[in-house]
Amino acid sequence: MVALSCAYFFCLLCAYYVLRPVRDEMGIQGGIENLQWLFTATFVAMLCLVPLFGWISSRYPRRRFVPAIYVFFLANVLLFHLLFDSGIEKAMVARVFFVWLSVFNLFVVSVFWSFMVDVFSSEQGRRLFGLIAAGGSAGAVAGPALTSLLVVRLGPVNLLLVSAIFLAAALWCVVQLGKQAAVSADPEPVIGGGLLDGVRRVVRSRYLLGVVLYIVLYTTLATFLYFTQAYIVREAFTDGAQRTQVFALMDLATNVLTIFLQLFVTGRLASRFGVGFTLALVPVLLLIGFIALGFAPVLGVLVAVQILRRAGNYAIARPSREMLFSVLGREDKYKSKNFIDTVIYRGGDAVSGWFYAALTAVGMGTGAIAWLAAPLALLWAVTGWRLGSRRDEMERTHPAAAVIRPGGAR
Repeated sequence: MVALSCAYFFCLLCAYYVLRPVRDEMGIQGGIENLQWLFTATFVAMLCLVPLFGWISSRYPRRRFVPAIYVFFLANVLLFHLLFDSGIEKAMVARVFFVWLSVFNLFVVSVFWSFMVDVFSSEQGRRLFGLIAAGGSAGAVAGPALTSLLVVRLGPVNLLLVSAIFLAAALWCVVQLGKQAAVSADPEPVIGGGLLDGVRRVVRSRYLLGVVLYIVLYTTLATFLYFTQAYIVREAFTDGAQRTQVFALMDLATNVLTIFLQLFVTGRLASRFGVGFTLALVPVLLLIGFIALGFAPVLGVLVAVQILRRAGNYAIARPSREMLFSVLGREDKYKSKNFIDTVIYRGGDAVSGWFYAALTAVGMGTGAIAWLAAPLALLWAVTGWRLGSRRDEMERTHPAAAVIRPGGAR
């Protein structure tokens, strides 16, 4: 199951990263001053999708609704290929594609990790999630590498077909994992419940509200860096192809570093120091990064901070964040988690995008905004430490919560 899980995540992230550099260039071409509108549109799309996901997951077993989600997004990729070739105004299709890819990334990765914390126990997750995440990071290296090799030969539109091939392979892995999980576990019950159960469960749980705060702080700081990146890269390069290449190289460097950390660092950190330490580590590094940007808001510093922030998130913070759900029941692992990973995540993007636009409108530069972000990074670190400590306490005092079953610890 571990090998299949690694292959599943490899194919999934490869499918996404084939297209990500193209999306980032589309964001700049559409006007940096309009990015907050695209972030808001992504948030609205999430609001529409999450109740639908709640309805589906309430009525169908995992072995049916998880593959169905990937079939839906695979059909979307093929549809976009037709739209780009149809002669419809490319600017409009590009904006829709930017929003769609932002939704696709969060939604399918959220479903992947929901699947992982459902089929692996809490103890297995502590040992194996770093390794499984490394499979995804390998895909995240292969994706931009394929883009840089094939984009001139095939053209950006045909990269959608390359992405579709890997998404179809991820779908095959999902089906095979579902079969193995069904053989090795008790009969899987339908989750049940109502359309908005995930929202209600989050509101009623102090633990899940803590996860919400952690995500909001993360998305705020990540959005600040994304906007800062757009401004600095636009000033440094006038050619769109050069900017796309820069984004692809940043992705490549990020993901190579991520693999190294996942193979040699992540498991040791989580086992030796606990989840609280690993959740707080990246915020502390980002605090240092924002201070550096405050002193020197230039391309070299920005690239270094972005690569360290993203690699640290993928290799250390993200697997640790998924462990927060391993002590909860199936309904929280799918419904509550999906609500947090999509609506809360993109809601944080949208609000912080408008906040950044307001700061620039009153004359604040990238250096001043970096100084403003530094205290938020400190708050993020404290939140991560407390959440991880609470999670470890729940695992010790409620060991049965680590077993896959309906319901969940509070």
